[in-house]
Amino acid sequence: MGWLEGKVALVTGGASGLGHAIVERFLKEGARVAILDRSRERSEQIAARLGVAAIVGDVTNLADNARAVAETVKRFGKLDCFVGNAGIWDFSTALVDLPADRIGEAFDELFGVNVKGYLLGAKAAYRELAKTRGCIIYTVSNAGFYPCGGGPLYTASKHAVVGLIRQLAYELAPKIRVNGVAPGAIPTDLRGPRSLDMAERSITAVPLKDIVERALPLGKLPEPSDYTGSYVLLASSENSSTATGGVIICEGGMGVRGFGDAAGGNNL
Repeated sequence: MGWLEGKVALVTGGASGLGHAIVERFLKEGARVAILDRSRERSEQIAARLGVAAIVGDVTNLADNARAVAETVKRFGKLDCFVGNAGIWDFSTALVDLPADRIGEAFDELFGVNVKGYLLGAKAAYRELAKTRGCIIYTVSNAGFYPCGGGPLYTASKHAVVGLIRQLAYELAPKIRVNGVAPGAIPTDLRGPRSLDMAERSITAVPLKDIVERALPLGKLPEPSDYTGSYVLLASSENSSTATGGVIICEGGMGVRGFGDAAGGNNL
């Protein structure tokens, strides 16, 4: 019997990357799962393969979030967990490299997905979550705590998510727990903002394996599935009943060493 037996979860950005891995792990733990994703093709594929409820929509639109919640409840009868996971990255574009004529548009787009999308998801889901004394889990990032995980736009957006977690945990207690997971590097198809001509650019183009294996204390580039246990823990009311307003930091040790050269290793 899994940790999430009988639970119902809605995962945004659930058709690819980390979101897809979360969906697969939740199913393995006994949950029934719905996804909200903007890719119709990938959503239909995962629905056919895994039997999840797939809603195609835009996380920056409140009506789409509300429709996703309504369809999840219609199909499964309730909602226990909302996982805000959809996101975009700025490919570490520095302030001096941000084009002056597009910086405002890029800010709005990136914050729209990474922060507003999470806020709208919570707005759409909180009434159903209150009925089940459920939980909200947001994907943060190492960039929510340290520099060099992105440029100023991405880093600011992920710091904002940490603030959103704390504020919503305060407002929605005692009926709804609100927490986050802060992964590190992930080899996925994460894309960038269209306003910076990065919508077709994938993080897979970045040599993550070389960077991570050289720079991190744990010396290994994790797969998306390696991060999913933290989401399972926070989604389990039995195993994390006292956790709210916090973030599980599981970024491979960036916080204790940063991104400096770790080639010297240690004496262990």
